[in-house]
Amino acid sequence: MRLEVLKILIVDDNHHMRVLLSEVLRAVGLQNIYEAGDGAEALQQMRAHPIDIVMTDLAMEPLDGIDFVRLLRNSPDSPNQMAPVIMITGHSTMRRISEARDVGVNEFLAKPLTARGVLDRLQKIIDHPRPYVRTDDYFGPDRRRKVDPNYDGPRRRSADGPTPRALKL
Repeated sequence: MRLEVLKILIVDDNHHMRVLLSEVLRAVGLQNIYEAGDGAEALQQMRAHPIDIVMTDLAMEPLDGIDFVRLLRNSPDSPNQMAPVIMITGHSTMRRISEARDVGVNEFLAKPLTARGVLDRLQKIIDHPRPYVRTDDYFGPDRRRKVDPNYDGPRRRSADGPTPRALKL
């Protein structure tokens, strides 16, 4: 990965966490790091700079990470609806993970942070990008992470092609 060319935006209302994450990113070779204290400031930063990847905390005031990603993905004046987002949080319950996934978060990273964990999530976004999908109530990365050969449900995406049952008809 050529990390030195990436432009990363860190969104967290805790200044110390932004400093810590910035240092981790610099240690792995990133040079273009921008910061924002909440979701509203993050949208302003994204309008001012061509951000490649966003790393945001979930719990912030006044605009938290979930609301920020919802605006980023769905607002008509969004600066970059398809910017990959890594959600970072200490609240890693299944409910919060599902909520983040359902607003269009690409990756999820639980605290406490490690350099390996940060690099792993960046590598997943860069080396294995998921296609974006739009439905009536969702826009974001495809929520399916793997192909399940035993899945027997409806094939609803155009990339799935015809179902095996349809071929037998």
